Amino acid sequence: MIIEDFKAVIKKNIRDYAMYIALVFIMIIFSILTGGNFMSSRNIANLLNQTGYIAVLATGMTLIIVIRHIDLSVGFLSGFLGAITAILLTQFHVAVWLAIPIVLALGVVCGLITGLPVALLGIPAFVSSLAGWLVYRGALMLSTAATGTIIIPNESFNALGNGFIPDLFSWIPFLPQYHKTTLLIGLLTICVFILSEMRSRSRKMQYNFAVLTKPLFLLKILFITLIITYITFILAGYNGLSWTFVIMMVVVIVYDFIARKTMLGRHIFAVGGNPEAAELSGINVKKITLFVFGSMGFLSALSGILFTARLKSATPQAGTLFELDAIAACYIGGVSASGGIGSITGSLIGALVYMSLMNGMNLMGTDISMQYIIRGLVLVGAVIFDVVSRKRKA
Repeated sequence: MIIEDFKAVIKKNIRDYAMYIALVFIMIIFSILTGGNFMSSRNIANLLNQTGYIAVLATGMTLIIVIRHIDLSVGFLSGFLGAITAILLTQFHVAVWLAIPIVLALGVVCGLITGLPVALLGIPAFVSSLAGWLVYRGALMLSTAATGTIIIPNESFNALGNGFIPDLFSWIPFLPQYHKTTLLIGLLTICVFILSEMRSRSRKMQYNFAVLTKPLFLLKILFITLIITYITFILAGYNGLSWTFVIMMVVVIVYDFIARKTMLGRHIFAVGGNPEAAELSGINVKKITLFVFGSMGFLSALSGILFTARLKSATPQAGTLFELDAIAACYIGGVSASGGIGSITGSLIGALVYMSLMNGMNLMGTDISMQYIIRGLVLVGAVIFDVVSRKRKA
């Protein structure tokens, strides 16, 4: 009975669960092919750091695609703003606490500049953002022309990309080889997840909405709890949670809340579902468009900061293909190519799937040309899956 219910739920919600199945499948395959190296503590920590700046970009790109637009400028915008951060820190000796807000604010301005022709003049976002792609690529080259790679010796800044949260409970003798703060955060995450799922199920049942059967609900809770526990122990066995991971999760949680729980989020999805109907219902489509592009600029700046901190330098090649990685993560994560459908958490999983592929292939020593081919096939497959699944539902 449980197996039949499970098959029915998977079949009905295959579009939502496919990315999770793909992630588990990829991890199992690469763990086997790499002799367990893929799931080692060091590699998982490295994978999450690699995913961080792409997931941040994918978060903003999700909203861009949801409202039926695209932003090709975000890659080199991230690289350019990372270079600006490096210049502020090394040449003008601006404090970290001041340089970061300046760059984030500059990112918002750049995002608004990209979005203004789209919102006010109706220029296709592809054209406007392609112009931005060219401008920011040139700006990045100009900003690094004098010195080439700009080395950043500031340890506080570099810790954003390479550092780990301190262990505030290292004095506890229990499990001495593990990072206690990470274990505590993992435990709190499990508790919050279980309470949230129980409240959500109870609320749906009050209004007679469809819910999972009790055995399947308990199975879902158990499965996700085991995954969180496993990942927590893997990270705690290395150096704990990195600052990149913490920043990434804060961004995902905040934007997921905005998208699902606020009037602004509902308006964004309404615009993506039908811009004309949204306008007639009183939603200011131009303001929504400007907000989404401004938000994308903000997250591009944050992504550039994380990437620059990870490299401990700014380079003329920074940001290359970031926009394509972010777009791929969104499509893999279930964002519809036709707009109006998508989720922030889905794009996070999409980023993990995409970066896991890259990480696993690198561990196996796969030729770079084959990596590009495989990444392209995965992206095409994700879009085809989206189109086919929507037609079936229709």
